[in-house]
Amino acid sequence: MILEFLQDALFAAIAAIGFAAISNPPRKAYLYCGIIAAVGHSVRFLLLNTPQFDIHIVIATAIASFVVGVLAVLFSPIAKTPAETCLFPSLLPMIPGIYAYRTFGGLVMCLYHGSEGEFAHYFYLFANNGLTCLFILLGMVIGATTPIFMLKRISFQATR
Repeated sequence: MILEFLQDALFAAIAAIGFAAISNPPRKAYLYCGIIAAVGHSVRFLLLNTPQFDIHIVIATAIASFVVGVLAVLFSPIAKTPAETCLFPSLLPMIPGIYAYRTFGGLVMCLYHGSEGEFAHYFYLFANNGLTCLFILLGMVIGATTPIFMLKRISFQATR
């Protein structure tokens, strides 16, 4: 489990640095994006895979997004960039791509099959994955933006 934990953190950091490169932040911000993404994704990994917690993916993602938001606000004055510069690339590795993929797969299969039983099954898959994806994204938005408003003094002084 420790190796999986470290791999999860490493791959999240690599993905965040790659996503950060698209928006061309200052060089100093790349390190912070990687660290924040590694910590946030690791928190979600622990909440999902540790028997003591065993939390649903929506709640685990919301908590991890809150941690990412707090770290982005705290590191933004050090990097001398707005908190969003580190926040958005650090959140991107947590986007629920597999749920979105399964949502559209369920929709296509729903339209492809004509019998009522198969249609109901694939519609269930479409609705279940779609709602899970939607609520994960909603949890990410609420969890990540809450620290910016809670810590206004720090977050809005980063670029002064």
